Amino acid sequence: MANPRLSDEDAIEAAIAYRACGENKTEAARTLGLPRQTFTNRLNRAAERGLLGNMETLPGYSIRQITDTPNGQYVQQRKEAGPEWAPTDGLTIKGKTSLIDAEGRIITQHVMERAGAESQRVALEAAVEALKETLPRVAPVPSHTADTIWNDDLLNQYTVTDNHFGMLAHREETGSDYDLKIAEQLFLDWFSAAIRTSPDAHTGLLAQLGDLMHHDSLESVTPAHRHVLDADSRLHKVVRAVVRALRRVIDMMLAKHERVHVVMASGNHDPASSVWIRELLATLYENEPRITVDRSPDLYYAFEWGQTGLYYHHMHKRGVKDLDRTFAGKFREMFGRCQYNYGHGGHLHSDAVVETALMHIERHETLAAPDAYASGGGWLSGRSAKVITYSKKYGEVGRSTLRPEMVAGAYRAANDNEPASEGRVAA
Repeated sequence: MANPRLSDEDAIEAAIAYRACGENKTEAARTLGLPRQTFTNRLNRAAERGLLGNMETLPGYSIRQITDTPNGQYVQQRKEAGPEWAPTDGLTIKGKTSLIDAEGRIITQHVMERAGAESQRVALEAAVEALKETLPRVAPVPSHTADTIWNDDLLNQYTVTDNHFGMLAHREETGSDYDLKIAEQLFLDWFSAAIRTSPDAHTGLLAQLGDLMHHDSLESVTPAHRHVLDADSRLHKVVRAVVRALRRVIDMMLAKHERVHVVMASGNHDPASSVWIRELLATLYENEPRITVDRSPDLYYAFEWGQTGLYYHHMHKRGVKDLDRTFAGKFREMFGRCQYNYGHGGHLHSDAVVETALMHIERHETLAAPDAYASGGGWLSGRSAKVITYSKKYGEVGRSTLRPEMVAGAYRAANDNEPASEGRVAA
């Protein structure tokens, strides 16, 4: 809160005490029971307002200089310095340029403010809630035919992370090309091939482990540290591609499985976008009883499958070495019921596995190409995504790893009824 302007009464009191004490500041301050610095500041304000015997100032002005001339005193005035600046509620400072006097008071100031991350999140959630009221709902899809045999004990987890829709990479610089069109095609190719080749499990779980989008706003920067990103296309085009790809993937999963569960984890690149993606999908499919969407705003997610506990986090807050305790603590009741527990994450774009006394923790590679930052820093890893099959009774019972080269063209072949090229998996 800004300091209040010194009242004229206090300024006059300081001027009278100063005169009464023979213009001795120390004695005058002792008389008023004030610290000497406080008294001096009040006396300076009194002088600026002409209360020490000179001409009184104009409203909002202070005396800058008094010059004795043969024709009397010449008083130069200027606009009075304002109070101490205080930030606006709900906003954070983006930049500030200030001109202050010798006593630290603001003479002029230029302040650039912007909405803070928390206020942006609150506003976004409010907007999403309002939009959901009129958003069209997807009609339920009929279940499978009677002659289809599903293994009620099995769940297929389609594990993808760090797809970075909207990221740009150039082959000459990073080793592989990547842009919005490539990201969407690769995403659909992978799911088309993965769904076709996976077991006929009762439930399909879409485990999207964060950073689905490369940037979270109109600016191509990371939300927390504002690192400049190599971005392809405009934000609205990225949003359209993400929504289009997710709907097609969920439709493919619904045709494969009796039930579909969706986890859209928040990442460090898309903390706000993950909010609207979850809410959008939950609202679109709220009339479809075969689809459930984890709408938790927390950064940690879980799904219980019989004796198997499945846990998810992007791993930008907790890594493979200590994430087991966080999962067990946050989901202690579910953890206690499950004999087999598995945690999954991404973030570093590389594979790593840690098996502790509590659970099996795994960090996953990404399908996306490295960007210039990763390539220049020497952070190199393979590119893949996995389908992991879990049993209600026995935990993990199978997995397959599919790389970009293995699935190229699978989605096009599936939709155009064209045979896949030699060496590729057709869906």
